[in-house]
Amino acid sequence: MSSPASSASRTQPPAWLWEVLGAAPAPEGAAFALGGQPFELRGGIPRSRALLAASESQTGETFAYKWRQRETFESPTALARVRAWLTERYGEVAASGWLRDHGERPLLLDAGCGAAMSALELFGAVLPRVRYLGVDVSGAVDVARDRFEERGLAAAFMQADVCNLPLAERSVDLIFSEGVLHHTGSTQAALKALARLLKPGGRFLFYVYRRKGPVREFTDDLVRERLRHLPPEAAWKAMESLTRLGIALGELDAEITVPEPVELLGIPAGRVNVQRLFYWHVAKAFYHPDLTFDEMNHINFDWYAPAHAQRQSPEEVRRWCDECGLAVEREILEEAGITVVARRAA
Repeated sequence: MSSPASSASRTQPPAWLWEVLGAAPAPEGAAFALGGQPFELRGGIPRSRALLAASESQTGETFAYKWRQRETFESPTALARVRAWLTERYGEVAASGWLRDHGERPLLLDAGCGAAMSALELFGAVLPRVRYLGVDVSGAVDVARDRFEERGLAAAFMQADVCNLPLAERSVDLIFSEGVLHHTGSTQAALKALARLLKPGGRFLFYVYRRKGPVREFTDDLVRERLRHLPPEAAWKAMESLTRLGIALGELDAEITVPEPVELLGIPAGRVNVQRLFYWHVAKAFYHPDLTFDEMNHINFDWYAPAHAQRQSPEEVRRWCDECGLAVEREILEEAGITVVARRAA
């Protein structure tokens, strides 16, 4: 593993980023315009001045706080779990034949990269041969940059609104947006804003939350509303009692039989673990015996703390893809969410 780059080497992003942005290189600390928007270069990362001026944004603060807690998601066990889940949904992307459709040095836009955990785990071996551009609304881009540097991987980053990126239409080969579109004001609008950036034949890989049963939906909205006015540290602390309840239910290791479907509440019939019954139909109180308390609290915080967390139906997502000229090549439906790999018409 390579050591992090010095601060001196962080004064410029890779040259190819300026080419993609259609702009002349700017010196560290300089203000400049991209697509008519004001930006400045800080730590070698172009950053939207509008976002920096609105740093109190609840979404940005929440995600910056979450991803800076690296000990809550970087253990080998936690990363192995994430990697397995990503592969189950998207397939073995690094070994897929369709990657060759996008040439030798495709531009991969990670829209809402956070700490780049998902991109590093899913794309892994192919990252040295793509032009990776990680974009996030929050200061989590600094954590993502550090994690790439620690692995000796070259990449570019921007702090910007994924719904209003200063990129030309039809300029991006691949877009990856894992669990991000639903954290904007409108999942549909975010999907459309990003889809227009795809080249003909380009692929869009994304995951969005799925609508759940009525009690769980009510609880999700209630808890989210109570947390949204708290500073991130207080919201993290507030989640701990729910995390402890999830652990208590999980450690029971008890099952019951639901004798017939409870259609009024969206509960299916069958044998079910008590913790999972509570998890899917009352409140998200995650439990996994191999994870630490903080790792489980991280997962619950990720769900409840952001003010924006839209949920949608598979029918809605399919319709939105069709409206964007995206042909769905892979769709994985789970109780938690909807995973899609779609290709823009050539």
